[in-house]
Amino acid sequence: MTLLIALIAAVVSTAVWYQSEKARKLRIGTLALMYWGASLMWLVDAAVEYAELRAEYFTPAVSDMLNDAYLGLSVVVLGLVIWLVIVLVKDPLCTVRNLLQKHHG
Repeated sequence: MTLLIALIAAVVSTAVWYQSEKARKLRIGTLALMYWGASLMWLVDAAVEYAELRAEYFTPAVSDMLNDAYLGLSVVVLGLVIWLVIVLVKDPLCTVRNLLQKHHG
């Protein structure tokens, strides 16, 4: 489930990055790379887990699937928070700088 959620986030963020010039300015590519990295990590995890469990890998308990879904969603949210901090610090559209100049000027 974590792999699926990470892959969906990676594909969506990559599509947004590809479609929009403004998204590229807002560093959506960084977000997409974080999600692709998480997807690769969980792909390796799935391969190792399958090597250990074999057929049992395809019949997880409902509680395990729910825990994996929470983990996947948590990683997506954490990626968004990290990306938001990066955007606020880099301020590619000068939004924060303009707001600060309005208050001081």
